[in-house]
Amino acid sequence: MKIAILGFGTVGKGVYKIIKKANVQTQDLSVSHILIRKNKARLMPEMTDDMNEILNDSQTDVIVEAIGGIEPAHEYILAALNHGKHVITANKAVIAKYLKEFTEAADKHNVKFYFEASVGGGIPWIQGLEKALRIDNVNSISGIFNGTSNFILDQMSRNGESFIDVLKKAQQLGYAEADPSADIDGIDVANKLCISADIAYDIDIHDHKDLPIFGIRNITCADVKYFQAKGLAVKLIGRTHQKGNKFDYVVEPALFLDRTLEANTPDNYNLISLNGDTIGKLDFFGQGAGMFPTANAVVQDVLDIKESKSHLKRDFNKKMEYCPELTKGDYLVRSNADVSELFGDFQPTMEGAYLAVHQIPVGEMHRLMRKVLQKDAAAFMVSLPSQGAVA
Repeated sequence: MKIAILGFGTVGKGVYKIIKKANVQTQDLSVSHILIRKNKARLMPEMTDDMNEILNDSQTDVIVEAIGGIEPAHEYILAALNHGKHVITANKAVIAKYLKEFTEAADKHNVKFYFEASVGGGIPWIQGLEKALRIDNVNSISGIFNGTSNFILDQMSRNGESFIDVLKKAQQLGYAEADPSADIDGIDVANKLCISADIAYDIDIHDHKDLPIFGIRNITCADVKYFQAKGLAVKLIGRTHQKGNKFDYVVEPALFLDRTLEANTPDNYNLISLNGDTIGKLDFFGQGAGMFPTANAVVQDVLDIKESKSHLKRDFNKKMEYCPELTKGDYLVRSNADVSELFGDFQPTMEGAYLAVHQIPVGEMHRLMRKVLQKDAAAFMVSLPSQGAVA
């Protein structure tokens, strides 16, 4: 089986190295093309800057998209599917936006579109979710979806370092990009949660910009120390629930008791959980990013295609109502501005330097927090440990 790799960054190089290493399972795989940018030196015989050369090569069976971002990844994936090529990608941003379109194109041309590596890196999360869905309705998903934010929060907790200092360390280690916004502002988690919810509920979210998302950009050492003194650890969490024909969705900092699995998820690891009708709660733990964990998941998808292993069939046509009031919770808000009146309907009380807000619908909490940020751009919020009262 011949494979073309689009892009030769971290993931592309990892896929190439695993295939070149060759074991009993991968010995029949080979890389036919590596797409590089125009005017970039061709350092290897497989390299080309002509996408059409790849599309028109009848010997190339599978295309691995490892460019990242929305365009030209979206254009190239569609072109590959329309040319009858199987496509595999780890690109959560483009999948979150175009999963339904890619799935329809793959079905039309009788090829596969697989994306295990897009959520959880090397963790077999997508296939675990799909396996649960063969029997159960999955009524909730939650977890630590982003290794960079988890590394930052873990280091702040362990070493008492400032957010800025740990962010610089994460960038030096290659965990964070030069522009870390997607990781620290919750966008990466939002993409992965969109993909997970689409599969779990058979829906098509495709646009999360108006959904409740709050990152960790404003967290301070003082926040972390206060939480630790209370026996709590802070993590950036993605959560979704479904009840009947309604679902909710949120990305936000959350506190966990220090004995929980979430509180003890270290460094750049991920911990993602689902809850099914009969299976109950299942946890998936492991390396959520990095060259080889992510490339490993990509090559697993290649082998599934080689061995004609089908994944769960979804058309993403189910009509469900996004309900921001489906779940309620308790929160702490830190702000230099007096914002107690904003939360007057939710029994606000002072707890040290924080305003405690009680049993507020998650969507309303995020709506009001946007008003808080207009008064104080450095304000921070975090949800308190609870089961969350589903209305």
